[in-house]
Amino acid sequence: MKEKNRTLSEHESKELLQNHGINFAEEIEAQDIDAAVEAAEQIGYPVVLKINGDAIAHKTERNLVRLGLPHAEAVRGAAEGLMNEISDEDGAVTLLVAEMVQGNRELIIGFSVDDQFGPLVLIGLGGILTEALNDVVFASAPVNLNQATRMIHSLHSAHLIQEEFRGEPATDIDQLAQAIVDVSSFFQSNESIVSIDINPVIISEGQPIGVDALVEVGQPYDLNNNSPMPNTKQLKEKFDPLFNPNGIAVVGVSSHPGRFGSVALHNILRYGYQGKVFPVNRDGATVFGLQSYKDIDDIPDNQAELAFIATPPQHNEDILKKAHAKGVKAAFVAAGGYSEADEQGKKLEDQLVKTANKLNMTIAGPNGQGIISTASNLCAQIAAPYPPSGRISLVSQSGNVLSSLMNHAIRTNIGVNKAISAGNSAQTKITDYLNYFATDDSTDVVVAYLEGVDNGQEFINVINHFTSKKPLILIKGGIANEGIQAASSHTGSMATDNIVFQGICNQYGVIQAPSIGDGFVWAATFATQPMLKGDNVVIFTTAGGWGVLAADAISGTDLNLTDLPKEIIESINELVPSRWSKSNPIDLAGGETRDTIPQVMDIVASHSNIDAIIHLGIGIQSAQAYAFQSGKFYDDKELELDRLVEFHQKQDERYALAAIESSKKYDIPILTATELVNSDRHYGNPGPTTIKKNGKVCYASAHRAVKALETLNQYRKYVQ
Repeated sequence: MKEKNRTLSEHESKELLQNHGINFAEEIEAQDIDAAVEAAEQIGYPVVLKINGDAIAHKTERNLVRLGLPHAEAVRGAAEGLMNEISDEDGAVTLLVAEMVQGNRELIIGFSVDDQFGPLVLIGLGGILTEALNDVVFASAPVNLNQATRMIHSLHSAHLIQEEFRGEPATDIDQLAQAIVDVSSFFQSNESIVSIDINPVIISEGQPIGVDALVEVGQPYDLNNNSPMPNTKQLKEKFDPLFNPNGIAVVGVSSHPGRFGSVALHNILRYGYQGKVFPVNRDGATVFGLQSYKDIDDIPDNQAELAFIATPPQHNEDILKKAHAKGVKAAFVAAGGYSEADEQGKKLEDQLVKTANKLNMTIAGPNGQGIISTASNLCAQIAAPYPPSGRISLVSQSGNVLSSLMNHAIRTNIGVNKAISAGNSAQTKITDYLNYFATDDSTDVVVAYLEGVDNGQEFINVINHFTSKKPLILIKGGIANEGIQAASSHTGSMATDNIVFQGICNQYGVIQAPSIGDGFVWAATFATQPMLKGDNVVIFTTAGGWGVLAADAISGTDLNLTDLPKEIIESINELVPSRWSKSNPIDLAGGETRDTIPQVMDIVASHSNIDAIIHLGIGIQSAQAYAFQSGKFYDDKELELDRLVEFHQKQDERYALAAIESSKKYDIPILTATELVNSDRHYGNPGPTTIKKNGKVCYASAHRAVKALETLNQYRKYVQ
């Protein structure tokens, strides 16, 4: 029978934590009222008086705390009153007398054990409104000083802690971070710790001082001993047959072109897969010009490393065995009707995995959409989107989300390298694909759509390994979590699926995207822009309002809208009339000539103090050119509107190329944004069109460009 958890008294909790380096207010435990008065005299007035006992947790809710007692009579009277509040259910109690710590900022530092993600540490706003305010950040324990500092900066109310507040000095962040580190590592020396609450931690004269604490003990937590990370050779052996097979057997091809097997076969052929293709159709029919094989037994030996299986679940275990006998090393199971359907489907899925493991075969799915590998012109999927080739890889637990991501690739002309719909992830999970993509030289960044985490500790290990090598953009659906064990603690009561998951992602440098579109555009930014070297940003615009909006967007980030260096101002003064802004944002105020924008772009990009440029206003001239070109006066030769149109269009093309060339020349991100990208499809505006044709993102607004740049900065700071 599992032993029930036990909450230590406040005094015992503090003694335990104090021995581990946590700083608390001075206090004395008194056995009776007279001893309490003596303790108050020793500490010095004013003092705080509390009831202390193993059965007494949250004293404030029961009015078992007296603050600011100024003299002995007040202490005696308060002690008598508190003792009268005690019931038999409270058991043995003592009195705690403590110094009165003054401060307007109250925090909570806590620890708890989550059933899904294991040991967690917390920092947040504390006091009696801890749960009500719920401004908290969780992280996987233990944390280091850098991680603890990032936790503090991640609070919504971080500025109240970091800056002077109501005449009080700014908090000593190093000391506060050290306290988080100490609490987070405490469980390593005492495995029976279930939860810790230090609440409140009062910021007094800039120093964090704990004034209340509870420690809950119970059964030792069993840390998951995850298997070691697979090496590159192991991962290639497992996944190369899936993404780069020498041939494909498509099992379950129908003469009906709308069935899954036939759709997959069509797409494999349509997009020019470079390997051999073997359709399997029980009637031996000719489908899309290829003669089918009646059974997978009939295909040549060792000519197909991948089987795409679109047959009902009851047949697929036998198909796996036959495929393995023909030299197939991996299978994508598109069919549904497995664990997502019913208990019988779950049994079939478990048996399929058992068989695959016995055969040492890799299986993806079941209940998945398919596989993309643009390097092999492979489109083995039951849906149409096939993206251009590039450096982004995609993995999704949803086929529809995968299609959406690839449609964004098509729209932006930013390419994808590999993509897979994980489906039920029966054998091969999202974390397995991440391990593979981390070692894949053709993948620079990954976008993942995730709905559930089977093993929280494994997930933490994988993302920690992945983000040390490459950026990971995560779009989250629903994350299953069975909850916090420590129900009696504030820390446990505040831990929700989303808050814990967000904290862990932030801890390990995972960038969470709120939408599919944002997720892909951010990944595209990583794939097509140089990495940031610092946070100094210049806004360069030919339209004042856009510059103002971009500056507003930057103000809410860690990016720095830097003051223009004197050298840049002097150089621009030589090129344009004096009415230009002479500040950041750089607004030329209509004083530019045909060569000015490329020249200014080069001047700014070349300066050693500038780390990135937000480029605004492209395409305006071409928009007017289109108005000329589509109007009734365009054919009037005397007006020579055709020459004007050509001039405007060539200028916008020059401006786009100037941004691209300066970015490459000086190795800094230059992000071009214009809302005219939305009209590009109608008349081919040369500004955004040139950006897209050259493999860069043209952002639809200044805000989106700033947000994308912020993700680069977020990852830069993490890897540093």
